[in-house]
Amino acid sequence: MNIKASEDSKIPKGQVTLIGVGRLGIRIGINLIQVHRGGPKIITGYDNQRITETDVIFKLFGAQFGDYKVDFLKSICTHPDDLRKVIPIREDLTLDNLDTLEGDVVSIQIAGGDTIGLTAAIIKKAHWIGAKTISTAGVFGIGEEEIKIMDISQADESNPVVRLLKEQGIKENHEIITTGRFIEDQIPITPYVLDEYANKMTREILKLLING
Repeated sequence: MNIKASEDSKIPKGQVTLIGVGRLGIRIGINLIQVHRGGPKIITGYDNQRITETDVIFKLFGAQFGDYKVDFLKSICTHPDDLRKVIPIREDLTLDNLDTLEGDVVSIQIAGGDTIGLTAAIIKKAHWIGAKTISTAGVFGIGEEEIKIMDISQADESNPVVRLLKEQGIKENHEIITTGRFIEDQIPITPYVLDEYANKMTREILKLLING
C-alpha cells in the first residue's frame, strides 16, 4: 500500500453551505474547519447578524461584539485558501436571493419566528441544484433528550416541524435532526445540548458529503 498516495488523496473536497451561523451554526462551522484529511474544501455561511452581548459562545472563542458572525467564522479558518476556505455572506438566505445558493450539502439551522416556509423553499432549491440537505426540527433540551437523525420520510408527524415541512411538500430525501422538544415544552436550550447536537449534525453533514 502506498501510504503517501493514500494520504495525498484524502484532501478536502466539495462545499458545505450553512444557513444560519448562530449558536448552533458556529459550532458546526468550527467542527467542519477542524476536520483533517478530508471534509469540505469550501464552507459558505449565510447570516446577516452581528455578535451581541448575549452571544457568549462567540465571546468564548475570542470574537468582538459588533463583528458579523460569518466574518468571525472566516477568521477562525487559518488554512490556505487552496486547502480550505470559508466564504462569509453577510445576508440571510431569503426567497429574494435563493438563486445565490450553492453547495453539495446544505445545512439549515435558522431560528426565530415562523421559518417553515423559508426552510422548505431552501430545501427545494438545494435539491434542484443537486445538493443534499439537513435541517433542525426541535433543538430545545436540558441534556436528557435523545437527539435523533432520520430522513423526513421516516419521521413521526407528531413533530410539528416535520408535519409542517411535509405539508410544504418536503416528504423524502431530506434529513432532520431533533431533540423532540420545542418552545412550548417550557424548557431551555442548554449549551451542552447544542454541543452534542452540533457534533451529531457535523457527522451527518460529512456522511452526506462523502456519499454524494
